[in-house]
Amino acid sequence: MSTSIFSKPEIVWFIIGLVLFLLELVIPGFVIFFFGVGAWITALLCLIAEPGINLQVVVFALTSVLSLLVFRKMIQKRFFYVREDRSDAVEDEFTGKEGIAVDDFDSDKRGKIDFKGTTWKAESGSEIKKGQQVIIIEKENFKLKVEPKK
Repeated sequence: MSTSIFSKPEIVWFIIGLVLFLLELVIPGFVIFFFGVGAWITALLCLIAEPGINLQVVVFALTSVLSLLVFRKMIQKRFFYVREDRSDAVEDEFTGKEGIAVDDFDSDKRGKIDFKGTTWKAESGSEIKKGQQVIIIEKENFKLKVEPKK
């Protein structure tokens, strides 16, 4: 009798957890990680016992949400820099750093810059030409405000 590895729930939950951990690297927010934890806890449960699919889903949901509620802030404070006061001029790892204009900024003074190997949308109060070095003065979500380097 031939059985597929996907017929074993512990392997399925392990793979789901692995995919969720990898998604956490791509999608910001530090939330998906805890659903990966929930999937791996469910995989462990499936190794120890043979719960039905309903119990597996309940264990996954409960352990994911509980780990999120209990550990997220603690882990963020320990491993990530979370600033309480946003009034400081230096906001993050972008502010004050240099980038290079990927193209000429358009008439609305919007364009793209290369910073740390990634292309970012940017806007400026000044005219910026392709290849010109710029200084990042502010980060607003996924857009950078820049000025020409003097």
